[in-house]
Amino acid sequence: MYIKKVEGPRAVTLPDGRVLTLADLPPANTRRWVASRKALVVMAVQYGLLNRKSAQERYDLSDEEFTLWETAVSQHGIEALKVTSLQKYRQP
Repeated sequence: MYIKKVEGPRAVTLPDGRVLTLADLPPANTRRWVASRKALVVMAVQYGLLNRKSAQERYDLSDEEFTLWETAVSQHGIEALKVTSLQKYRQP
């Protein structure tokens, strides 16, 4: 059996004890982004499973879009990533 060589860690342990692996992340061709998928990608970057650049390339995200996701999660939690909550959490 051969193990595919990847850059960086294969798995990271989150503060709540869960283990996040590359297999847990959404597929690279994801086009429908729900809050849970966005949160997984943000957590993968925050805890070192992926670096920011590789996440943006893998999911074809702009720097601005990914920054919005990170800001929403850090300020308001996963609920802020829902499309129905955009007006509620992004008002000045």
